[in-house]
Amino acid sequence: MTIEKHDLLKEFPEHHHTIRHLKMNDKHFVRLFDHYEALTTEIYRMETGIETPSDEVLEAKKRERVVLKDELYQLIKSTEAAI
Repeated sequence: MTIEKHDLLKEFPEHHHTIRHLKMNDKHFVRLFDHYEALTTEIYRMETGIETPSDEVLEAKKRERVVLKDELYQLIKSTEAAI
């Protein structure tokens, strides 16, 4: 099984211009984006065996990432709708 890192730009390549714009102009987006990227790295380390938490910890991190991803996507879509 191949384990992929879920970078936001890989998840939403069609929105890369909007993501770039938000990273330069929206501090709230930057905080969420940075947290998402750090969480993604942490999950990747767990899935590849570099870190070995319990299954419950890993699943909680994945749920947190989904919530962040949804919030980031909503910010992206609302920004695109305003343009």
